[in-house]
Amino acid sequence: MEFDKEAYRKEFERLLKEKRGNKFFIRKSNASFKIKGFIRKGIDSLELADFVDKSGKSASAYWTITICYYSMLYMAKAAVLSKGYETDDHYATQIALGRLLVPDEIEKEDLELLEQAHKIFEEDYVAYFEDARIESSTSKYSPTKVYAERKVREVIEDARKFVAKIRIMMED
Repeated sequence: MEFDKEAYRKEFERLLKEKRGNKFFIRKSNASFKIKGFIRKGIDSLELADFVDKSGKSASAYWTITICYYSMLYMAKAAVLSKGYETDDHYATQIALGRLLVPDEIEKEDLELLEQAHKIFEEDYVAYFEDARIESSTSKYSPTKVYAERKVREVIEDARKFVAKIRIMMED
């Protein structure tokens, strides 16, 4: 899916107003004390994914994908929270990532001028998250999905890039 910043903006605004039960899908939050915990869970999950992947068990492919996705989810929650918002839904987290972290062209130029290009969160990272979210769901709920080694490697590599990028962005 091609990244559409305007579509993410509109969906973000919609999810700010939409509730599930008594909570909004996306809401303002000043609970920055949770950031370190989410980062720790993200890093730990990525390490666990490596361990599960190397186990050689027949179920390792789909569990590796699921754990990789959760490592990305925890890091995404930390990044979104650093922008003053919280999410309780996987899709809402993806929308918040696209809206809050992918900079506009002017913001990209400013970061490059300030020699902080390493802080640019490209739309590719949102695509990594979306792909892992979909693959994780499929692997958990489909009794017939068998993963090629290539796909497992791709998800692991995307998760590594995603986690590393958010860690770099959150260093300040």
